[in-house]
Amino acid sequence: MVRLRSLFQRLDQFLVLLILTVIAASLLPARGAVVPIVDHVTVIAIALLFVLYGARLSPQAIWSGLANWRLQALVFAGTFALFPLVGLLVTGAARSWLPGEVATGLLFLCLLPSTVQSSIAFTSIARGNVPAALCSASLSNLLGVLLTPLLVAQLLPGAGNGLSLQALKDIALQILLPFIVGQMLRPWIGDWLLRHPRLTAVVDRGSVLIVVYAAFSAGVVAGLWHRMSVGGLIGVCLLDLLILAIVIGIMMFTSRRLAFSREDEIAIVFCGSKKSMASGIPMAAILFSGRTVGLIVLPLMIFHQAQLVVCAMMARRYAAQ
Repeated sequence: MVRLRSLFQRLDQFLVLLILTVIAASLLPARGAVVPIVDHVTVIAIALLFVLYGARLSPQAIWSGLANWRLQALVFAGTFALFPLVGLLVTGAARSWLPGEVATGLLFLCLLPSTVQSSIAFTSIARGNVPAALCSASLSNLLGVLLTPLLVAQLLPGAGNGLSLQALKDIALQILLPFIVGQMLRPWIGDWLLRHPRLTAVVDRGSVLIVVYAAFSAGVVAGLWHRMSVGGLIGVCLLDLLILAIVIGIMMFTSRRLAFSREDEIAIVFCGSKKSMASGIPMAAILFSGRTVGLIVLPLMIFHQAQLVVCAMMARRYAAQ
């Protein structure tokens, strides 16, 4: 219960920081000569985040999780097949009243890899299969470097800058290469990072806040808030919750029908129902033009908070059983 209360407190603080960042970008957006500086800081912050991810991840844990191939296959199907299908159905029904970029963002979030830290944290709180969750979340992010751009090219062909070798190269340089560097540095800094989890948490949240500021600055300069009403924001919140509820329900039902253990079910539900904002916003900045990124990442930001609150409540129920 203490761990869960602490998690809620961190979520509330991060939500407040996100809101303040959006307000700051709305009132003081980056303009002129400041824009290149913000862009460079953003690239450095994201690279540092994935260096720390790589340095903390144990290769032994990945190999251990891979042994449970049925679980990994189900999580993979949920992340890169079920989510896109649900996203297509929901955005198809809502496209008539949502701004085009917001509808694009709603589908885009369904094409992203899973989170790493929160998937593992919730699985641990709920007393699930942590090694399997660690493997699933990590592989999801690594595979997402290639699969997300491919899915965007297939399902959103006219919405972005198109799939190109340059886009794949930029994503690999910002996410995959730093992760590999972190793995190489792990023998020297891995144990130290595990003893100082706050450092990764600060870099994680700080990186996301920097990228959110950059994305919303570009959007505000292009007139973002003139195109999004309060009713539209409420609608996006409801659609995000609908997508999350459908995916969680299907993942839970499927894991039980396939007779997975309770511990495996927990890992499947928490890893298969999340989307990564840390990976998603940098990918959006590369795959879509700068002036539209603010609206495109808005559904992802809302979904990020919704999934944390819902999964925290679910983790408490699992732990109490």
